[in-house]
Amino acid sequence: MERLSIVAEKREKQGKGVARSLRREGMVPAVLYREGSSQSIKLNKKDLAKLINAMSGEQVMVDLQFKDGEKKLALLKDYQVDPVRGELLHTDFFEVSLTEEVRIPIHVTTVGEPIGVRRDGGILQHTLREVMIECLPDKIPGKTVIDISKLEVGQSIHVSDLSFEEGIKVLTDLNDVIVTVVAAVVEAAPAAAEAVAAEAAAAAEPEVVKKGKKEEEGAEKKEK
Repeated sequence: MERLSIVAEKREKQGKGVARSLRREGMVPAVLYREGSSQSIKLNKKDLAKLINAMSGEQVMVDLQFKDGEKKLALLKDYQVDPVRGELLHTDFFEVSLTEEVRIPIHVTTVGEPIGVRRDGGILQHTLREVMIECLPDKIPGKTVIDISKLEVGQSIHVSDLSFEEGIKVLTDLNDVIVTVVAAVVEAAPAAAEAVAAEAAAAAEPEVVKKGKKEEEGAEKKEK
């Protein structure tokens, strides 16, 4: 598993006001979690942005190098971005040990275009984009890739079809579907729908005419 590093600083002060001040100074507030405890830290905004971009959506171990000389190994669990300005607001890290197994979601990436879509006009449906695994940190795969180019209409790929190296336990239900190709739903053409409506109207019209004739005949008898 790839490893990246970043300089971090411990912080004592917390709160929204403190967080805003840190951002104005070019820093991002963060929290380093550990089973049963947490440590408030801060990181340089530009360095953190480079770190996230280098990860490219994959799971990566991060060496947090503190200015006091301490080092901690962690996984980037989550980060928040301002939806308007695109500014990094907050980051969560989870401290790990190389001798302790961790549970973590792994992104599933697909490659290729299914033959059932390309040739038969089917529709590809993604029903699962992550699987949960358990393993030692150094065995965590950045992502798992599956080739879907041979999928035909009616076929699926399940969690059980994924391949991981020894030492990785899959926690997600093996019967869960990751991707499937379904037949496209054929809708009636507008012209056909109009034709059906016209036929229905034509079938109802003679009854109206017949009723009108009976009313006219009754009126003539009364006059006589």
